[in-house]
Amino acid sequence: MTVGFFGRMVWLGSAMTSVMVSAMPVLAASETIKFAPHRAVYDVSLGRAAPGSGVNEMTGRLVYELRGGGCEDYAQTMRFVTQSSSSDGSQQINDMRTSSSEEISGQRLTFTSTQYHDDKIGEVTEGKAGRRDGSGEVAIEVNKPERKALSLPGTTYFPIQHSLAMLQAAMAGKVRFAADVYDGSEKGDKVSTTMTIIGKGRVADASVLPASVANVDRLKQMRFWPISTGYFEKGKALDKKDALPNYEMAANFFENGVSTRLVMDYGDFSLKGELKELTFLEEPKCGK
Repeated sequence: MTVGFFGRMVWLGSAMTSVMVSAMPVLAASETIKFAPHRAVYDVSLGRAAPGSGVNEMTGRLVYELRGGGCEDYAQTMRFVTQSSSSDGSQQINDMRTSSSEEISGQRLTFTSTQYHDDKIGEVTEGKAGRRDGSGEVAIEVNKPERKALSLPGTTYFPIQHSLAMLQAAMAGKVRFAADVYDGSEKGDKVSTTMTIIGKGRVADASVLPASVANVDRLKQMRFWPISTGYFEKGKALDKKDALPNYEMAANFFENGVSTRLVMDYGDFSLKGELKELTFLEEPKCGK
């Protein structure tokens, strides 16, 4: 889903407490974590729909691709297509396409996203973000849908950076990880406060892997953690019992960056994503 739960669609429990980092995000052990370049395809179906949600049925497909790592910048692309029908019988096709490039150091991020509704182009978002020398403060330049300049605290994480830090927290045995995340989604001017609840890690076996998917054997004997990430409006206090996320993402998150058993919860309805195809891509040829 970013990895990073595919930016805002992916990595994704309400949380009662949070301990926010107080300095620029630093991944001291990130060199020991290696995400595998891969392409994952998920079949999407409606998990549940509350009365009054307006959603009668929804199906779709999500394709996520991660490249780079090691000596190359990370590059993520995602296409998420859904066909939905409402209670009044009307139907709609939504097609969201995103791509981003993120320096391994977490210093710079470029992003673009385009939304289509019934084959008609909707909103386009495009821009870049970088950390200022010294302070680490994040300076953002949004080019589309309209030009604007923003500034965020140095504690803000970019998507891959957030996924790496989340995995480090899991490996350290932590059960909660809180962070502000910026990925350039929507109009490029929004930062989310996130709280991730991390379940007990275990080594994968056939019981948790889709048997019919090619290459899934590479996930056997690999550690994974059940995670659930809530995305909150920036500034909303997470220590209040009535603090509800805008949406939540849950998945089994493997130490090589692959995710299985996705759940995307938007409040009045939720979607499930089952892994149907998994292709491991060529590793960067470092030093050549």
